[in-house]
Amino acid sequence: MKAKKKLKPKAKKKTGKIKKTKELTQKKKSLKNVKKIRQIKLSKSKKSIKKKSSQKPKAKRIAKKISKTAKVKPKNRKTRYTAKELEHFRKILLEEREKILENAKANMRSLVDIESGEYVGDNSTYASHMAEQGTDEMEREKNYLFVQRDEKYLGYIQEALTRIDQGIYGVCIDCLEEPKNLCDTCPLIPKERLELVPITQHCIECKKLRG
Repeated sequence: MKAKKKLKPKAKKKTGKIKKTKELTQKKKSLKNVKKIRQIKLSKSKKSIKKKSSQKPKAKRIAKKISKTAKVKPKNRKTRYTAKELEHFRKILLEEREKILENAKANMRSLVDIESGEYVGDNSTYASHMAEQGTDEMEREKNYLFVQRDEKYLGYIQEALTRIDQGIYGVCIDCLEEPKNLCDTCPLIPKERLELVPITQHCIECKKLRG
């Protein structure tokens, strides 16, 4: 009986040691898990930082591409047309002015009698019917509008001729102070456009922006 009683406390000691070792191993495992979690978080944060840093230059490149497409760098750095070119445009404008003056004179003849100075068709005795009087009135109004249009156009031609004298003809007025570089010839209006529309003060791109 005495031998059996002595064996019991030894077994208790062994079980206590086992428990302690188990607890230590569990603690070690938990510490390892915590370290692993921290390492995973750090690696994720590093990856996100790398992504953000890689995205920044991409965004800059895209912005540069957009700016390049929006604004065309002018190949021709001329800011004014030469004296020879201005004389070429002057001839075009003078020819245009002659045509407009001839049209205006023809329209005035249909409105006013040169000898009497009276409006044509004012004398009602020449009209045999009321309908004829109405058509005559409409014709007079139409010719009057043509005369007004021609006078306005002549004013634009005169303004263009003064710009030639000043040496600024052919320069887009929207790009005069600060070139927008929307076309190859900026700030100059392309020669082809000036030859077709000699009174213009805008390049096609600026005209589109204005609507």
